[in-house]
Amino acid sequence: ICGHSDAMLGTVSANAATFGLLRDTVHALGLCVGPDDIYLGLRGLRTMGVRLAAHYQAGLKIAQWLAARPEVARVLHPAFDTCPGHAVWKRDFTGASGLFGVVLKEGVSDGALAAMIDGLELYGIGSSWGGYESLIVPFSPREVRTATPWQAKGPCFRIHAGLENIDDLIEDLDAGFGRLRAAL
Repeated sequence: ICGHSDAMLGTVSANAATFGLLRDTVHALGLCVGPDDIYLGLRGLRTMGVRLAAHYQAGLKIAQWLAARPEVARVLHPAFDTCPGHAVWKRDFTGASGLFGVVLKEGVSDGALAAMIDGLELYGIGSSWGGYESLIVPFSPREVRTATPWQAKGPCFRIHAGLENIDDLIEDLDAGFGRLRAAL
């Protein structure tokens, strides 16, 4: 909601059956939003529509570029028909955020992935998704996945496409892939 990476603020929805539990949890944890965070949220709401559209367009273009890379096994973006849940996304949504996952091919070492990510100039390392800046973070679903086992063999990373120039973001990733290949 805020969009400037200066506050954590969001929403939670509940139906009649779960609202009581949600209310009790909020009260038990003492959750409340302070006036400064409310101000930052209201400020961010003014630009949320244009920011989300820009994040979606940038994320989609970067995801399409990544899908064509020889080092990439799979791109996990809801707009791709190969992505689990694509049918639900297509039915219920008109766009997406700039957040998506990338699975690299088997044989890419953690060191090679680190060489790629550590040298990026336009991407910060982190997971404060939804802000104006582009972020990247390696992740491994293997350790936390509970519903179904994670089958992919290669390492993964997530990208949040920010509001920087899309071609510059792709150029930065391209240089990163050069470092990745050199480290293999």
